[in-house]
Amino acid sequence: MLATKQLKGFSVSMTTRILLSGPGLIGKQHVRLVNDRDDCELVAIVAPDSEDNVDYARSVSTPLYHDFKDALLATRPDGVIISSPNRFHCAQAELCLEMGIPALVEKPITDCLSDAAKLVELVEKKGTHLLIGHHRTYSPLVDVVLGFLQSERFGRMVAINGSALFLKPDHYFEDGAWRKVKGGGPILINLIHEIGLMRTFAGEISAVQAVSSRSLRGFEVEDTVAINLQFASGALGTFILSDTAASSKSWEMTAGENPAYPFFPDDTCYHMAGTMGSVDFPSMNFRTYPDAAGRSWWKPFELDRLTVERADPLVRQLNHFLDVIRNGALPKVSALDGYKNMQVLEAINTAITSGELTVVRN
Repeated sequence: MLATKQLKGFSVSMTTRILLSGPGLIGKQHVRLVNDRDDCELVAIVAPDSEDNVDYARSVSTPLYHDFKDALLATRPDGVIISSPNRFHCAQAELCLEMGIPALVEKPITDCLSDAAKLVELVEKKGTHLLIGHHRTYSPLVDVVLGFLQSERFGRMVAINGSALFLKPDHYFEDGAWRKVKGGGPILINLIHEIGLMRTFAGEISAVQAVSSRSLRGFEVEDTVAINLQFASGALGTFILSDTAASSKSWEMTAGENPAYPFFPDDTCYHMAGTMGSVDFPSMNFRTYPDAAGRSWWKPFELDRLTVERADPLVRQLNHFLDVIRNGALPKVSALDGYKNMQVLEAINTAITSGELTVVRN
């Protein structure tokens, strides 16, 4: 029998029992991290009935269920990780909330804004937490650059320029045909990460302009997007996204946090400029004027690089999720945050369709 402790009137196993839905690319990483811990037990995997899924569940010695609700009722986990395809996020998260089980929902929170709003309302009604899997928020890189952005050396944010340019191989789409259709494109899968980052770096996004193309892959979903952004602070930004570009200008290849990708430590995917200085991220090279009175493009900068002690953001995210489960900690990236990120994405999609400047709904 597992030891238990009392928290706010209910008992939670000291060995936290986790159910995972969706053993895809990110799901398998969650499985590895859970199984690496002595204080966690993976009690179930939920996935379609296929030979690959049966073999995978057997390889990690975990029962495989094909129905999410059946798995919840059979195992009664302490927490759930939802990394299933986007279209299943809402229904699965809703079941967790109705049963009072905290869940970590991989980004995006859902594949449509109305469902995201429904989950925000249900979180408030039930008092059970949803943590949204914008794992980059937990990166030490973000902590360090925020310290610089909030300092006098940077000043007030003027502009932010970002990119996510990479080349997904053909088998990525063959392995998951849902990535070719609505709800599976790089706007939802990849840009959602960047929206969360830009809101963290520069504050709320108030309006957008955008154009997209699907001419290279020819799928139902986009393969390349260019975006202009207005921030509530008055700062402006640009972002370019493509999953068919032979480039290293992406978080994956510049942050060095996932060994699955090649690492370009001196490259960058964001440049942020303030009234006193600017910084390249995540290379952490920065430049700043030594004093406000001497600011001028004819004057030299002081140049340096911010120091970072690295740690795996997925590990830090799991640590936080366990704190949410065991101690009722407030999610660092809440359902409301996930909803706000979706609001920006809706505005981008509307701007693509209309060709006009689109205000982000609040």
